[in-house]
Amino acid sequence: MADILVLYYSTHGATRQLAQLIARGIESVPGATARVRTVPKVSTVTEATEPAIPDSGAPYVSIADLEQCIGIAVGSPTRFGNMAAPMKYFWDGTVGAWLGGTLAGKAATVFTSTGSHHGGNETTLITMMLPLLHHGMVLVGLPYTETALSTTESGGTPYGASHVAGAQGNLPITDHEKQLALAQGKRLAEVALKLAAQA
Repeated sequence: MADILVLYYSTHGATRQLAQLIARGIESVPGATARVRTVPKVSTVTEATEPAIPDSGAPYVSIADLEQCIGIAVGSPTRFGNMAAPMKYFWDGTVGAWLGGTLAGKAATVFTSTGSHHGGNETTLITMMLPLLHHGMVLVGLPYTETALSTTESGGTPYGASHVAGAQGNLPITDHEKQLALAQGKRLAEVALKLAAQA
């Protein structure tokens, strides 16, 4: 079995739910296993504020997770059209992996959750793509052959799965959003396995 990393940061739980759906999509492909990880919050002061191990949910990601996986899905809520600071902080610390070419040639995809329809979901997805491109990863989007992409009235973009959570962050993930997240995980796994077989 080949591991594919599903790395997310979530504040109110919607991005975590998308991560779980993407993981299910990955595991629908024979030979692929999802390895779900998160990143800790960052502090505005210089002292540690998070425990070394999360109280609940996925474990924190390590550089070893990047090395051991054949592909990666990265998810973050939007922060003014950008990925959240904890996710950015993690990627800022991957210079060693970049120097070593750890991720070069591996498949990658991105996903997000926003408070509103025009809350920066597409720009957030693009900001998450940038470090992946610098690492030499092969980006996998959502093609319009996924019919839910043309019919959704909530989240969903060709850049990656998304969810519109509402101003209070409490809107449930819609059927179309679920379909797209599952499809994205499946597509990532299929591409990652093909690329790994050629490496």
